[in-house]
Amino acid sequence: MKKLIIVLFGSFLFFADASAQFTRYVIKLRNKGGSTFSLSTPTAYLSQRAIDRRTRYGIAIDSTDLPVTPSYITQIRNVPNVTVLNISKWHNSVSIQTSDPNAITTINGFSFVQSVAPIAARTQNDTTEKLTIADQPYISSQRSAGINDFFNYGAGSLAEIKLHKGQFLHNIGLRGQGMVIALLDGGFFNYTALDAMDSIIINHQVLDTWDFYSNNATVSDDHPHGMQCLSTIAANIPGQFIGKAPKANFMLYRTEDVNSEYPIEEFNMVCGMERADSAGADVISASLGYSDFDDASFDHTYAQMNGNTTMAAIGADLAAKKGILFVNAAGNEGSAAWHFIITPADGDSILAIGAVNTSGAVGSFSSYGPSSDGQVKPDVASIGVSAMVQSTSNTVVTGNGTSFACPNMAGLASILWQGFPEYNNMRIVRALREAGSIASTPNDRIGYGIPDLKAAFGTLLTEFATSTSTINGCRIFVNWTSKEIGAMKYEIERKGPGETSFTKIGEITPTPGVSLTTHSYEFINNLPIGSSGAFSYRIRQIIDTAPATFTDVYIDTTTATIASSCVQIPGTKDNVLVRPNPAIGNTATLVIETTDDVPSMPILVYDMNGRLLQRIQESKGSGKKIIDIPISKLAKGKYFINVYNKNNLIGTAEFIKL
Repeated sequence: MKKLIIVLFGSFLFFADASAQFTRYVIKLRNKGGSTFSLSTPTAYLSQRAIDRRTRYGIAIDSTDLPVTPSYITQIRNVPNVTVLNISKWHNSVSIQTSDPNAITTINGFSFVQSVAPIAARTQNDTTEKLTIADQPYISSQRSAGINDFFNYGAGSLAEIKLHKGQFLHNIGLRGQGMVIALLDGGFFNYTALDAMDSIIINHQVLDTWDFYSNNATVSDDHPHGMQCLSTIAANIPGQFIGKAPKANFMLYRTEDVNSEYPIEEFNMVCGMERADSAGADVISASLGYSDFDDASFDHTYAQMNGNTTMAAIGADLAAKKGILFVNAAGNEGSAAWHFIITPADGDSILAIGAVNTSGAVGSFSSYGPSSDGQVKPDVASIGVSAMVQSTSNTVVTGNGTSFACPNMAGLASILWQGFPEYNNMRIVRALREAGSIASTPNDRIGYGIPDLKAAFGTLLTEFATSTSTINGCRIFVNWTSKEIGAMKYEIERKGPGETSFTKIGEITPTPGVSLTTHSYEFINNLPIGSSGAFSYRIRQIIDTAPATFTDVYIDTTTATIASSCVQIPGTKDNVLVRPNPAIGNTATLVIETTDDVPSMPILVYDMNGRLLQRIQESKGSGKKIIDIPISKLAKGKYFINVYNKNNLIGTAEFIKL
């Protein structure tokens, strides 16, 4: 009978057969004492992007960020017949390879070593691939008539992104620009030479690569699984295959040995997370997961799928703690004996993704939740049944697996977050859950459901926007700040004293632009003399003006209360404003409001040195008049406009020309 050895490694329990031929081990260190690194000088071990992420979201730099003590690594590396493989600063551990039992004895004798545990057997020349997908050829159709989107998706890509209304985000300028997505996988075979990825190669969107298995920077000579996952985010083949965030930047890390399954791959996965964090990634997409291994003594149990036990789950939750949005495949065990999600999808801060088709039907293979501690898992679902992917033969095919649902959702989550960098990773996760198709009744197949990205955008926009109101005599000034593109529109509604509903009293066309931008606006409501009471104003933002897809949200409400009958404040009966301000383009809109007729109304435009640049002769009746002022010949800078009633000044407005 073989004797079982129980080895306690930190928080992880390993069961190892004493007679097994192990050659790879993980060394758990006691501390980070004697290190040359300091929390006060993080630029020595974190990129500026990583530091900025921590600063932006109020995340403290702590001891887990410090590298493993260099002298400890040197002493381990100097032990005869030992090869250091990878180093995890989060777990304060080192993986090594050796077949010399004396080396293990020597390492165990170091005072800074807490434990040494076997983590994988001898590497075999096994060509059996542990990562498999089902490929079917994909035949592209012509673009659907009447679609007016930024990208020419083709029928297949359009069907995928329409399930989430994700094309709305593309159309308002959110395509991944400035976002960094790290993919952890088993390889990215030939990704540099395939049509779907030609844009990210030409535009140098791949920022970093590393193979944690072979310890080199080449990942294009390994398994194609990661390449196919990458294609779901990065593809740019107009009319056929468009990824979910094709303008993002990427970090590609091979952490998986597709020819075997041992816990060392969980260790490598955590090392990949650490590199992604240190290099400044915003999002991690990991289409990897673990439950059983080639040596059954290492197998996880369902009880361990509680988010707090496995190396992978603890590492993934720590990545989330560092501010990274971690997206993980739920697993393909739905029809298998295991049945449930696999780790690290059990992490409580991880967005675990189940698989559906373009009609929303769940893939039978998609793993079931919940986690063993009762969390709703998967969190949400995306396209993983007949999902479009790039093939190694440079054609577009379809494949099945939560492996593809994961990067599909990672790309969509990235472009949603791109629009709202003010919010941290966990707010984006919550927004996706809240926008799920069954958010009020989550289940164990698709969690909170299939996220509606337009709804998630509206929720975050409403949360972001603010408004205030101030009173000056019989005028109420309503000011608000929101995000928009020029194609959107604002409507101002008012509910006065004694009224039971809101009524539209005005609208404002936003500053021209095709990219989502934050702007502030003002609307002036002139009330009759003697008005009093509470006046509530709400801002209706129409985020999609197309009749077929019309969508609006009420972004904020503000109330101004006039305590007693208002009187007109001297000097405020007339109003001169420039909108938008700053002014962009060829014209600035001048808004003039008076209570009297102005038959002769000279308009004079000056620079800040007092030089007269333009004189325009106008007239107006009582009330408001809008006049376009040509500014195409004006240089960038500040100007002011005087408006007269014959020789009497009505008012002055300053504006900036961009």
